[in-house]
Amino acid sequence: MVSSQSGEGNVQAYQPKTIGDLPRRAARLWPDHEALVFGARRWTHAAFADEVDRVAKGLIAIGVESGDKVAVWMTNRPEWLFLMYAIPAIGAVTVPLNTRYRSEDVQYTVDQSDSSTIIFCDRSGPVDYAAMINEVADLWPKITRKIVLGGDTSTGSTPWATMLAAGAVVTDETLAERAGAVDASDPAIIIYTSGTTSLPKGAVHNHAVIRNVAERAQMHGVTSADVHAGYLPLFHAFGFTEVALFGVLTGSKIVLFETFDANEILDAAVVEGITLLHGFDTHWGDFLRANSSNPRDLKLRMGTLACGQESSIPVARHVQAELITTVSGWGMSEVWTACVVGHATNTVEQRTEASGYPMTDVELKIVDPDTGDEVATGESGELLCRSYTTMLGYYNKPEATAETIDAEGWLHSGDLARMRPDGHVVFIGRLKDMLKVGGENVAPAEMEGRLRELPGVNDAAVVGLADERLGEVPVAYVLSDPSVTLDTDELLEHLKGKVASFKLPRHIKIVNELPMTATGKIRKVELRDHAERDFS
Repeated sequence: MVSSQSGEGNVQAYQPKTIGDLPRRAARLWPDHEALVFGARRWTHAAFADEVDRVAKGLIAIGVESGDKVAVWMTNRPEWLFLMYAIPAIGAVTVPLNTRYRSEDVQYTVDQSDSSTIIFCDRSGPVDYAAMINEVADLWPKITRKIVLGGDTSTGSTPWATMLAAGAVVTDETLAERAGAVDASDPAIIIYTSGTTSLPKGAVHNHAVIRNVAERAQMHGVTSADVHAGYLPLFHAFGFTEVALFGVLTGSKIVLFETFDANEILDAAVVEGITLLHGFDTHWGDFLRANSSNPRDLKLRMGTLACGQESSIPVARHVQAELITTVSGWGMSEVWTACVVGHATNTVEQRTEASGYPMTDVELKIVDPDTGDEVATGESGELLCRSYTTMLGYYNKPEATAETIDAEGWLHSGDLARMRPDGHVVFIGRLKDMLKVGGENVAPAEMEGRLRELPGVNDAAVVGLADERLGEVPVAYVLSDPSVTLDTDELLEHLKGKVASFKLPRHIKIVNELPMTATGKIRKVELRDHAERDFS
């Protein structure tokens, strides 16, 4: 068992705070520092805190009570950030909704979370959120308030501006009274899992997760001079913390983007002096290609790139050599964004091939998934975590909670990992992703990494396909560079002789796109369905 070895830097004793307190604190400490840029619109930290208060008063005026669940369904925009603090400031609970949800997804999540209010944008580009709300509104008996950002009120919703106007009669004293009644141990947010293999489950967290973010900001030396690129979706814990919370905790500036476009972000990085980037290997691969085709004079200082899986190593190495120093980490919705973190002073090998150390007051152990016995250093098994960052439970799912968090408080992550002699954790992949080929274990990430190293391969995903003789065999989907013509036989020839034959993909298919979640993860459940149709 390993605990609290991240240790680089002096982490000061944490004083409990609530999420709703943070903008006003930032306004006191850095009133005139820029807090947010969105297109041509700009806010200082003082102005940002004022907007949060306006929204909080509007929520009070329309009847949102302490403990109410407020679902938010909108793409990255300033109003989302205001809500992120205003909802917990009055004791309510934020329920972020994935912007890639469609009518059935949003109907399930809003209903399962017992949300009584939904706040949504009417549309974004070609996506008509208002139309989907209309489809399912009659299936929400608990929803008593619908607030729409935009001009489409066909849903019978109250316009955003009307809510703000109603809040004008709410006094500062009333807002302070509501905020003062909020305790750091109260539920603050329900983060729904990405649902790549099953229906999403809502991980309930309280305000204590601020401590995790504050300590990481201190470890990474984030100050009011830093500028974040805010392209990660705010409904995801990664975007919620690495961008939004980092900004108000340190007085730094967020340049917010509604969608991810590597060229747009790097162009803005030059203009706004962006110093920090965060993302998955998919984002970083796009950044590498964008900057290679159009080199820029960037002022980047540091980034985050979760490593450990062999599939991420090639991209991580290129990022260190060509763009920026990144730090690694491990986390999940159930234990917050990153309770395992690397440090900028780690070696390149540690930053690109491992996931980091456990943070303060975080315990980890790796066990045999069949016996539950702790395994030796260097051996792989299921990663278990016990920490103050652990969720309070899955909302309204006591059985699933009991299956995930045992009687001793250990959260069973379902992730395959190993502990290195230097104390670094290495995330290998999901236990459910592991293939069993003729009795041999095959980690898809290993083959994905080797495929990504080949010229003309932008990305790759390996999944299992049922096989009568071997049980299952690997098949690969390869995303090609549009400027290169790939040949599947040549790809296989490159792999032969480098890995055991049972690890080689039985089939390879070249594709123009891979199914992705909004957070940049490949939806392998969809690829397994494709494989059955393509190769069976």
